Amino acid sequence: MKKAIIGKKVGMSQIFDESGHVIPVTVIEAGPCVVVQKKTVEKDGYSAVQLGFEDVKESKLSKPESGHLKKAGVDPKKHLKEFRLESAESMNVGDVLQANVFEAGDRIDVTGTSKGHGYQGVIKRWNAQRTPMAHGGGPVHRHAGSMGSSSDPSRIFKGKIGAGQMGNEQVTIENLEVIQVDPELNMIVIRGAIPGPKGGIVYLKNTVKNFKEKGLATTRTTVNPQKASARR
Repeated sequence: MKKAIIGKKVGMSQIFDESGHVIPVTVIEAGPCVVVQKKTVEKDGYSAVQLGFEDVKESKLSKPESGHLKKAGVDPKKHLKEFRLESAESMNVGDVLQANVFEAGDRIDVTGTSKGHGYQGVIKRWNAQRTPMAHGGGPVHRHAGSMGSSSDPSRIFKGKIGAGQMGNEQVTIENLEVIQVDPELNMIVIRGAIPGPKGGIVYLKNTVKNFKEKGLATTRTTVNPQKASARR
């Protein structure tokens, strides 16, 4: 069953399992999220729900945003996100989703916006190498270097590494494990790190990965004796 929720990254910590091993975890404040809009196959061509997260003053919203939320009859929300859920048809506007939509052991994908590092050169952004420091290398040790021949191809190939904006982009980490869920504290604890700074908004949903356990049973093959003797 497909599940999803909007949350906020609280920070990283560590917990211990029954064997005493340290597990690095990220704590997420997940929900409560309210259903702001419902889309159906008959009207919109697909089934989905739009969730709202985190209360905000109405003065902080634009008039279209405020009108959209008033039409749904819900309090002003700062963040809206649409999810295609299998249970979308059974949900209604005004329903509330808590952190307990997930449970310990679930595998999820977490999407967030990575930390912004500003305008960076090729060494920090792409791990490029410096030019030789001796024999009059000039003041260009950290420059990008040659971009392409002048005669052929007479252009820079698409995807060539260069200086530019680093970070501040959408990143999805797949197949993370839910370690602990506390609906009273709206808390979901996930193994490992997730993108973004503390306080960053993240979207949690079931993982798209589909790992099948390898069975121990072996398939039996029947050999035709006539074909076997022919092969001999």
